[in-house]
Amino acid sequence: TCSPDADDLFMMRALSDGAIDTGPYTFEIDTAPTDALNRIASGEQGPEVIALSIAHLPAVHDRYQLLPHGGSMGEGYGPVVVAREPMSIDDLRGCRIAVPGLTTSAWATLRLVLDDVQPVTIPIVPYAAIFDALRDGSVDAGLIIHEGRLTFQEQGFHQVLDLGVWWQEQTGLPLPLGGNAIARRLGPDHIERISALLRASIAHGLAHKDQALEWLIGESAALTTTDRMSQYLDMYANDRTLDYGEDGRRGIQVFFERTAAAGILPSIQVDYAP
Repeated sequence: TCSPDADDLFMMRALSDGAIDTGPYTFEIDTAPTDALNRIASGEQGPEVIALSIAHLPAVHDRYQLLPHGGSMGEGYGPVVVAREPMSIDDLRGCRIAVPGLTTSAWATLRLVLDDVQPVTIPIVPYAAIFDALRDGSVDAGLIIHEGRLTFQEQGFHQVLDLGVWWQEQTGLPLPLGGNAIARRLGPDHIERISALLRASIAHGLAHKDQALEWLIGESAALTTTDRMSQYLDMYANDRTLDYGEDGRRGIQVFFERTAAAGILPSIQVDYAP
């Protein structure tokens, strides 16, 4: 189960269309918005493999193991806070901010920056819902993730803060956003074999990116040109997605250390699947 966003669909495409041999395993791809995925992972019997916010991992760490691939990280970019008019970060204090969910990494990161804003949860599907809330004055600012971070300027909004830039200035590390996790109940053998297939699907996508672009554009409500879709995939479905890398793993651990120190999330020591 993954989000309907282009990077997740890109990673899973080879599994869903039979481009790679999955042996005895059958993959059924379901989609749900990010915050809903986190709630699904918290259910009594969640899917065998699920995309979730890195910030939600502590809540399900006893049942899910983070895969070493399939992650989305901000490399000096990330979710952005936008507003109708130019604002400073200090201007956001006390404001009503539309957020994609209280379980998301974007919201946890924003809380590291500001601890005195009023979150208003607005689901990311449809993607323009936060933009509509900004226009009608329901909120003062919006925290934009996924494809919307590439289109907010066209919608007439102004960037107040890029959380990926802030995080890199604070830590020098990539900002962890989303990851793929696998159910511990499967046991070590199945986990290792399924992990290899998921990695192969990502590798296939990266090796055949041009073939995926037209299909993804047909699936996306936000990104409607090849150039824009390619730009988005370069950001969130890239070599880092094949493996977090040493600095990526360090970024995840520092994320948990800092959010735990601020009382935002429980502290965990991540153990990665093979």
